Order: sequence, then structure tokens, then C-alpha cells
Amino acid sequence: MAKKTALYDLHVQSGAKIVDFGGWDMPLHYGSQMNEHHIVRQKAGMFDVSHMTIVDLLGPDATPFIRKLLANDVAKINTPGKALYSAMLNEQGGVIDDLIVYYLSDDNYRLVVNASTKEKDLDWISKQSAGFEVTFSHRDDQVSLAIQGPESRALAMSVMSEGQKQLAEKLTPFFAVEAEGWFISRTGYTGEDGFEITLPADEAQLFWEKLLAAGVEPCGLGARDTLRLEAGMNLYGSDMDETISPLTANMGWTVDLKDQQRLFIGREVVAAEKSAGIKEKLVGLVLEGKGVLRAHQKVEVTGIGEGEITSGTFSPTLKVGIAMARVPAATKDQAFVQVRNQSLPVKVIAPGFVRNGKQVF
Repeated sequence: MAKKTALYDLHVQSGAKIVDFGGWDMPLHYGSQMNEHHIVRQKAGMFDVSHMTIVDLLGPDATPFIRKLLANDVAKINTPGKALYSAMLNEQGGVIDDLIVYYLSDDNYRLVVNASTKEKDLDWISKQSAGFEVTFSHRDDQVSLAIQGPESRALAMSVMSEGQKQLAEKLTPFFAVEAEGWFISRTGYTGEDGFEITLPADEAQLFWEKLLAAGVEPCGLGARDTLRLEAGMNLYGSDMDETISPLTANMGWTVDLKDQQRLFIGREVVAAEKSAGIKEKLVGLVLEGKGVLRAHQKVEVTGIGEGEITSGTFSPTLKVGIAMARVPAATKDQAFVQVRNQSLPVKVIAPGFVRNGKQVF
């Protein structure tokens, strides 16, 4: 039986189409996925993201443990509330999961990992913590909302308490603050400004209703996927997984090899791969004619080789087919995609198509 978030009944009352996602009953859309996409790009939308897994990690060995666990180095983030994007790698250098880690103090961190990988992630963290004086807890007593869009911060702050508003309005991107029992973070998965807010489950329904009254529209997983793809953000299980190196998933910037003494899991394999030179890379594709790009379509690079689309869609913002694809490292700016027995030309770019409502390539 699928799990339900504390806001499930509100989704149903709002006419949401419910689907299974990672073992959770979640809203796909509330009538029009396209409209919800545009709402986030133009005004403000909100997503129930309570299916995401929140792990609080505490103890005197928290910092050395996190430095072993993650490919990115939390030594960079010694300001309370600072967030860092990273990946947990296996011994073969594959991505177990991508996540955000928040530094709260040297002995206190918060991790936010993917819903579909919850059990695997918790087991991995527990296994790797052997020998470290740390404890971790899964915060399933909390509800998380992502409020995203150019008007999202102003509308969200309009329904906060005065104390919460004063702290929230000082946040800069990729920082979080604890405010009256809420964890307010200026992060997101849409390519727009906004907040991700975690709060006690018994306060979530009232906050949702206040946001609705303020003009924030509910949005589902469908729009969340097209928004993140336009922003060039990876989806675990599609753009990378345990068989994929972060270097071939456009995540090389999250692998920090500077400290030679920091022996994070998977370091030797990834360092050797970087030194030898990668054979594949993750790129963005823009269809040069009409059509829709989809995952698993073949990409042909003349004179070089073949690749495959990992995520694809029709961009509601740009009105053109877009995708991310893993292709030979020597690929330059042109390729072809096989769509219904046709070879369609595509422009090859760095992953990322839209940010803050504007085309970025």
C-alpha cells in the first residue's frame, strides 16, 4: 500500500490526479500540468515534497563522517545554515544518491535525499557510520513544501509570523534558517527562486491553506519534472544511478579532490577516471525542428559514436523539444536523434535551458 503525506486529503479535495511515485501517493497535476509549469515560471506555485527523506545527523564525529560519506567537501560550508549539493558514491564510484546537506554546526547536519531511494540511503548511511560517534534520525514527523516562482518568496513571507518573516527575508540562495520550529531554505528544483520549508505535520495544513488564500497555486510532479529538466537538473534513476560516475552525469563540479587526505568513498575510482579522461558526458539537446524528445531515444554523433537520451520533454517555456543525453566525450555542437524512424538534428549545449524564466543558451 502506497504511503500518503499529511496533505494527501487536501490534494484530493483540490482535484489532484494521484499517482504512485517511489511508493507514495502523490499529485501528478491538479488539472493542467502545462498551466502549473507556467504558474511557477511566471508567479508562484507550491509542491508537497514531504515524500523526500530528511535525515538529521548528530555527534562529535559528524563532520569527519560526512567528509567520508560525500564526494563534495563539507569543509567548505562552516557557516550555520549553508547548503551544499553533493552525491553519495559507492566503492565503484557510482552515484548511490544525490542530495543536499545543510551545515548547522560541527556536530549537526541535515541531509535531504530522494524519496525513491530512502531505504537504500538509510541502510548505506548506517553501514558507513560504523566506527564514528554519530547518530542519525529520519524525520518522518515533518512536512516539506517547495514554494517556487518569481513571486513565491513574497507570497510565502506574507503568511509567516513576523519572526519567521524577518529571518526568511535575510536568506541568500543556498542558505537555510531555523525559525520557530520551521526549517526555511532558499533552495529549489525548478530553476526559479523560492523556499523549501519543512515544518511540523500538525502545522502544515493551515500553512497550505494560507498559501492558497495568498495566491500560491498547487502544482504536481508533472510540472516539477518539466521545470527541473528546463533548469538542467538531474533526476536520480534517469540521469544517473549506481552505475554512473558523477563525472559522466555533469556532476564533476561536486567532486572535491583538493584535500589529498580526505578519503571519501569512491575517491580512488573517480580520481583515476578523471586523470584518464572521461569517455562519456551528459549534455543538453535542443531539437531543431518539430517533435518531442524522450528518454532512451538513440543519439547519433556523426563520425564519433552513439549515445542515449536520459531525460526528454517538450519545453513549455521554449516551445521546443529538449533533453539531456549521455554521449561520447568528443561530441561537439551537433548530433541527431532517432525519433520514429527519422533522424532529427539537434543542437548540443551544456545542460540547462531556462533559469529565472529566461532562456540561458
